[in-house]
Formats: sequence, structure tokens, C-alpha cells
Amino acid sequence: MKQFPILYWPHKTKADADYQLARKVINGETGVMPDVITGDLDVVEVLERNPNATLYYPVFCGSTGWWGELLGGTAIVTDKLIISPECQLMVIELEKSASKTAKNGKNQLLAAEIYPASGFFKKMNSGIATVADMLATDAGTILALFTGKSQAQFINVLESTGNSYLGCIGRY
Repeated sequence: MKQFPILYWPHKTKADADYQLARKVINGETGVMPDVITGDLDVVEVLERNPNATLYYPVFCGSTGWWGELLGGTAIVTDKLIISPECQLMVIELEKSASKTAKNGKNQLLAAEIYPASGFFKKMNSGIATVADMLATDAGTILALFTGKSQAQFINVLESTGNSYLGCIGRY
């Protein structure tokens, strides 16, 4: 089944060079101009309503936490497109309909919500996973983005170190 593109754009689109470039790059990749969503976005809800869609989610220079919206969902990051030095697009699909998946032995993007135990940082910056981005929440959990080779090995190490694992997604 053919995937159709959806571009999420949280900024004003008028006279935005990155927005125009993003549409052009997506059209070049897919051969179709993307539908555009502005305003609030629930990534998983959009993909569940459009199971054959590919969502292009912009990450701007200096922004953090974009991946938190994917926690607990069935969406995965399947690719990354660099639009400009200030913007890259994360290519997100439902896991069951993903056209590309990470190959074994290749680094993947792993996101997790964790109730951390002592020694969390020492254990997690290892050969299994390296912290790439992190946010603390008011509830005392950590939303953390890791790069690593094996999601299963990552979860095993995380839980064996006494951390409470609440959810994990993604790979590219």
C-alpha cells in the first residue's frame, strides 16, 4: 500500500523558507505534496487515523523533547531528512506499517520514560545505550532519548539496574 505524506508544521507557514523547503524535499522523496497540519498534534492519533501515512515532524535547532510525544505509542522514527542547518525532519510511521526498519547491529533511536534509580547515568552511558537528550518531569520521571543497537538489550539493562521502565519507542 502506498504511503502518503503528512507534514506537521508548528510555526507560521507564510514566508517561512524552511517550510517551503520541507514541502519540496518531501515531494522529491515521495512524488506527492504533503498534507499539512498546523497547531496541536497528537502523533499517534494522526497515524492511527491515517495508518498508511508517513508523518514528517520538524525538529528545529535548539529544540528538545520532540520525541516525548511518541512515548507509549506504536509510532517509530524510520528516517531523518536534513532540510537546513536549523531544521531536520523526523520521518515517523506506525510500527506495523513502517516501510523501513533499522537493521540489526545499526544504532537506533530509543526513547524511554523512566523512574530512575541511583546509578542510572553511570549504567546507561555504556556500550548498550548512550544518552542523547533528556527531560525531567514534575512527576519525578525522566524522559530520555538514547542511541543504541538493541532495544531488547537496552530494556534488560535498564530494568536490571533497578530503574522502573515505563515505555520505549523508535528507531532510525
